[in-house]
Amino acid sequence: MDLFDKTKANNSPLGKFASIGDGYFMFPKLKGEISNRMSFRGKEKIIWSLNNYLGLANHPEVRKADAEAAEKYGLGLPMGSRMMSGNSDEHEKLEQDLATFVGKESGYLQNFGYQGMVSAIDCLVGRHDVIVYDAESHACIIDGVRLHQGKRFVFAHNDIDNLEKQLIRAKKVVETTRGGILVISEGVFGMAGDQGKLKEIASLKSKYNFRFMVDDAHGFGTLGKTGAGAAEEQGATESIDIYFSTFAKSMASIGGFFAANKEVINHLRFNSRSQIFAKSLPMPLVLGNQKRLDLLKSKPELREKLWTNVNNLQNGLKDRGFNIGNTSSCVTPVYLNSEDTSEAGNLIIDLRENYDIFCSAVIYPVVPKGVLLLRLIPTATHTLEDIETSLNAFDAVAEKLKKGVYKKMQLPSMAH
Repeated sequence: MDLFDKTKANNSPLGKFASIGDGYFMFPKLKGEISNRMSFRGKEKIIWSLNNYLGLANHPEVRKADAEAAEKYGLGLPMGSRMMSGNSDEHEKLEQDLATFVGKESGYLQNFGYQGMVSAIDCLVGRHDVIVYDAESHACIIDGVRLHQGKRFVFAHNDIDNLEKQLIRAKKVVETTRGGILVISEGVFGMAGDQGKLKEIASLKSKYNFRFMVDDAHGFGTLGKTGAGAAEEQGATESIDIYFSTFAKSMASIGGFFAANKEVINHLRFNSRSQIFAKSLPMPLVLGNQKRLDLLKSKPELREKLWTNVNNLQNGLKDRGFNIGNTSSCVTPVYLNSEDTSEAGNLIIDLRENYDIFCSAVIYPVVPKGVLLLRLIPTATHTLEDIETSLNAFDAVAEKLKKGVYKKMQLPSMAH
């Protein structure tokens, strides 16, 4: 068999729809300034798919800082990896400011959030250690866990009783291997929007002697009194041993960071392969992220505007009878009953083409069979008009779905 035979079929869960959805359902091109309204295929749409929570992507102070840093330094500086020749005072200041903000002793910048999490898991656990992680963890966690050469146990999503059962199993393993236990959860789960039960998980630490890592990508900047995330929101900051967030959400940028005590951060600095063998984060991104962090801390009105929109959208959906699950964050899922892919596809096409609403759609196997999840991400840039228009559109398509209108339609090819 030729290794590339599989590439001809392109029969992965998403690839099999490439002939009808490439460029539309997958790899769509949104044009214009990052905002609540952008152009898709030549027509303005209300955009509910961008994690630009605080509207920082095009904040004038951010744009100015990005431009000035790019003009002064270019994209090349610093050259080399952080360890070899790519360190700077600016890198160290940003990571310390981030750590202090989330209540930790020390911080460590990452070029990319996804790669950073994968590499950190690989760096922290060895074959004698055990990982216990939430079943609905993000792909970066799942892929990091897959690299682990030791035992790993998954607990049912946010199920503390099941977590304890897995910890009992883990404890038995490490009694033999003389390793340690790492528990991983999320501050906010990106599909359903519910928060991880951080305090409840942490309450088991003394009994099972584990360390606790939290991926707070969707909580950082949106939750907590100061925006420091889900741990601050839940009063669990001190109980988390390793805090992680990406810059791709509230910071509207590229990169990420870990925060923990100095010993843990030093271990990551000297052993995390994704940073040791990668070029340092370019100076414009470092200085741009510093400006974003400064605004996140100094302008609580951005977070207040965000939550005004979140509450209006979520309350509006609930008042109209929509099921938005157990979200306790900005992430706003809308669960609809849909029996097949074609029906879901036709609904999305109708939303985009006839109601000018652009949102993400999730189907099986990410959600159970028979469920269509429409995920909306409200931001500080959205308006009350955007929300009212979208609520009316959802009313209309939900009624069509109920009447079976989308079943009768043949899913057209929307691929380029």
